[in-house]
Amino acid sequence: MDLGAGLRGVDMGPSAVRYAGLIERLGALGLDVRDRGNVVAAVPQSIEPGRARLRYAEEIAACCAEIARRVGDSFRVGALPLLLGGDHSLAIGALAAARDARPELRVLWLDAHADLNTAETTPSGNVHGTPLAVALGRVGGHFAACGWPEQAIAPERVALVGLRDLDPGERDLIRTLELAVYTIADVDRMGVHAVVAEALDRLAAPPDGLYVSVDLDVVDPLHAPGVGTPVSGGLTVREAHLAMELIAETGQLAGLDLVEVNPIRDTANRTAELARDLALSALGQRIL
Repeated sequence: MDLGAGLRGVDMGPSAVRYAGLIERLGALGLDVRDRGNVVAAVPQSIEPGRARLRYAEEIAACCAEIARRVGDSFRVGALPLLLGGDHSLAIGALAAARDARPELRVLWLDAHADLNTAETTPSGNVHGTPLAVALGRVGGHFAACGWPEQAIAPERVALVGLRDLDPGERDLIRTLELAVYTIADVDRMGVHAVVAEALDRLAAPPDGLYVSVDLDVVDPLHAPGVGTPVSGGLTVREAHLAMELIAETGQLAGLDLVEVNPIRDTANRTAELARDLALSALGQRIL
């Protein structure tokens, strides 16, 4: 879906990642892969954005409820759900299912943006800027079907990596909740290995207790031009792969999403191919 985004195009992201050969490459790793297809979402031109402060909130909530149902089904059969996006709003549903399936859930959020806006603080009204705030119980009313905000994730169970574009309300919420945040400046100073290792250590996730959400705009647009909201100065390709490799080494991965792939903005499907390769790294592919 792209209901939560300001610009059209990310609704085609899942098809682009499939076209890049994700399913076949995962199978080559020896994994049993079941593609459950797309969750159907409305097209923005066909509906009104609604009167809510958050645009298309009702339609996004319905879509996320279906995402939560399908992801919950994956957990119930012992599978590891991998979600392709689409705008980052889908994490509202995915995290709800992960929270229900893994009571000790931890969340690692790799993104150029914090996605911590609320209905009161959002400058744009775009829901893809709110999913982490929703999961932390800071957005009321709209997403009750997914159990938010009553079943919020505790702030100490969340860490963010790669931030470099924050709105004022997000800065305030980070300070209020004392969230573990590693900006791109921290990556510059410490190195991506130290940053991700420290974030994972702080989360202290149990086995199969870590949900990882990757917005492809965490990578510099020089390497990932096809994203919904590009911001210069991001991770390199190797830094992004190292982050995924460190996650794989923990043995804690419970679920993964790769979102905001926008083929309209891409060049020769480079960003979709990068999303494919990052998924492979997170799920165990190594050079040797």
